[in-house]
Amino acid sequence: MILHMYFARRFLTAFLGVFGIFFALFVLLDMVEQIRKFETGEVGFLQILKLTLLNVPQGLYAILPLIMVLATLTLFLTLARTSEMVITRASGRSAMQSLISPVLVAMLIGVVSVAVLNPIVAATSKQYEILAGRLKGNGASVLSVSREGLWLRQGGPEGQTVIHAAGANLEGTELYDVTFIAFEPDGAPRQRIEAASAELTSGSWQIRDAKVWDLSDSDNPERDATTHAELEIPSTLTEQQIQDSFGTPASVPIWDLPGFIQQLEQAGFSARSHRVWLQTELALPVTMAAMVLVAAGFTMRHTRFGRTGLMVMLALGLGFAVYFLRNFAQILGDNGQLPVALAAWTVPVAAVILSLGILLNLEDG
Repeated sequence: MILHMYFARRFLTAFLGVFGIFFALFVLLDMVEQIRKFETGEVGFLQILKLTLLNVPQGLYAILPLIMVLATLTLFLTLARTSEMVITRASGRSAMQSLISPVLVAMLIGVVSVAVLNPIVAATSKQYEILAGRLKGNGASVLSVSREGLWLRQGGPEGQTVIHAAGANLEGTELYDVTFIAFEPDGAPRQRIEAASAELTSGSWQIRDAKVWDLSDSDNPERDATTHAELEIPSTLTEQQIQDSFGTPASVPIWDLPGFIQQLEQAGFSARSHRVWLQTELALPVTMAAMVLVAAGFTMRHTRFGRTGLMVMLALGLGFAVYFLRNFAQILGDNGQLPVALAAWTVPVAAVILSLGILLNLEDG
């Protein structure tokens, strides 16, 4: 037990050290990117620093499996140079027994990352988008999904228009059971329209089976209401703006993701990418364990055996291959070419099995 605790402490120290190095590099690189993106005369240094600190967690979270590989290499190369691994093996401990504590620590880091770091990254990335959009003058998201349906907002010279719909097609360009409420520039309601459907075309909404209430000039809007088989309303929205308003699945905290998926599907949108992301996050502890096993399979050996550089390169290459395949499978899952569970779990589980085979062959005969 004492030896397991020792290896666990050494591994956690190695992981935090590698994580700290990458954090410093990401801060420096992202600060340069933020300075390039925003005019320094209009945006002060403190705002640049704030943008950087809000954007860095998202990048670090994305490469956590690679950081795990580097931390494992750091641990076992250090143990090999100090002959601690040789002493451990001479005491009767097998390679598999020596890996128990690093693998458990890696899985614990994965669980903490999903449960704690994921919501933090979602919050910081969302705040970054809001702050960056404010500094660029782009405004906030135009779309919001709730239990009551979906809400859209569009602006124009005549004021803002709020749009509510009970459902929509997958692209969000055709709305059903839709209501338009137009406001004057001073915020007073100007017009209300209820329609069976509305389709977004280039520069306008094509509305069918509509009823229109004048809320500004009429003293009895219901009496003066008019009906139209077809109606056209100018719009500044585009399909790309609506799609971008959803943001990435990573911008939704994992604790809120199941409810968000349900709301998306009730509104008529496809939540496949969000389902794939949810399963990928749940598989993160297994991915972390796989990265430890992959790196350990090539580095749990004494340096006097030689070819240390080659073994390190093989471990890095296989670790990067697992990371690439994991992302590639996620893309295939997003596109519907792989089932959700298969896209999220196949690569981590296969990596664990492959790395165990390498360990049993190289270390335990």
